[in-house]
Amino acid sequence: MDFWLAIIIIVAITSFARVMRTRHTAMARIEAVRGDNAETAALAREVASLNARIAVLERIITDNRSSLNLAHEIDQLRDR
Repeated sequence: MDFWLAIIIIVAITSFARVMRTRHTAMARIEAVRGDNAETAALAREVASLNARIAVLERIITDNRSSLNLAHEIDQLRDR
């Protein structure tokens, strides 16, 4: 094998390795973005759930009822 053929083979192997490393890095970034979207969706569901609970608490507090009735209503909501 002559000298220039060896240089060409070394350059080809190095270029191929660099392309594969870049591809691997890009795929890892894509997976990280997909994971962030799933986490964002889970947080959005949790916020919606908390907003519903806050609405129930606001409704209980703003109603003009006695404290015994309030305690009974809280117990009913807790049982759900």
